Amino acid sequence: MVRFAIGLPNVGEFGDPTLLTELAVAAEEHGWDGVYLWDHLLYHDPGWPVANPTVTLSAIAARTHRIRLGILMTALPRRRVQTVAKETAALDRLSAGRLVFGAGLGSMDTEYTDFGEDPDLKTRAAKLDRGLDDLTELWQRLLPQPVQRPRVPIWCPGRWPTRAGFRRAARWDGAMPTFHQYGQDRPVPPPEFAQVVDFLTEQRGSLDGYDIALEGRAADGHVEAYTAAGMTWWIEAMGWWRGGVQDALATITAGPPR
Repeated sequence: MVRFAIGLPNVGEFGDPTLLTELAVAAEEHGWDGVYLWDHLLYHDPGWPVANPTVTLSAIAARTHRIRLGILMTALPRRRVQTVAKETAALDRLSAGRLVFGAGLGSMDTEYTDFGEDPDLKTRAAKLDRGLDDLTELWQRLLPQPVQRPRVPIWCPGRWPTRAGFRRAARWDGAMPTFHQYGQDRPVPPPEFAQVVDFLTEQRGSLDGYDIALEGRAADGHVEAYTAAGMTWWIEAMGWWRGGVQDALATITAGPPR
């Protein structure tokens, strides 16, 4: 059964933690199954505000009771893993076991270079793999532990047709594909999405208990086809490119496209 979430940027007109919390509360009230935030320190427009996603997610966890929560995707290579372990364990307990942990390389080199970090993709990939191993170990070692067992679900992104991110995602609990040739204005064709599902199946042997999340706009008309291909989470993309905050609120209050 597919579940439905909203995806909220933490930048620009959405870069206000109070606003993001209110949108998340509205999503729970109107039948959505999850709320997922972006992770940025900076954005392309230096005049845009950027809300801290971890602090914002804490407020959302305290104000909601049912929806799944997460940051898609936390740029783990530019964070200290012990701090992330404590933050995520606290979030999982605060939300009574509703956290999803998404982890990727980060999409902006300047979020590394502007703070003296190495932006090299191979270096970031090695830090991500090491960080995920360390994170799961620290969840077991540091108290208090997360509520969920055997661990907080870990989702990783990939950018098809590049395979490396999907090989990583196959080792964990979920994948969130993006595509080199498709994006905000060009929805991925269902057969192309199905290729990702087939690759993950090949890597894992089985997708039982495994999540595959896809972000897009339900109005483009492919949700049923994606579900038939193996999608388990639909994330309705919110943002300035599709009408901004008012459009987001109208989409949320209309309820999920079941």
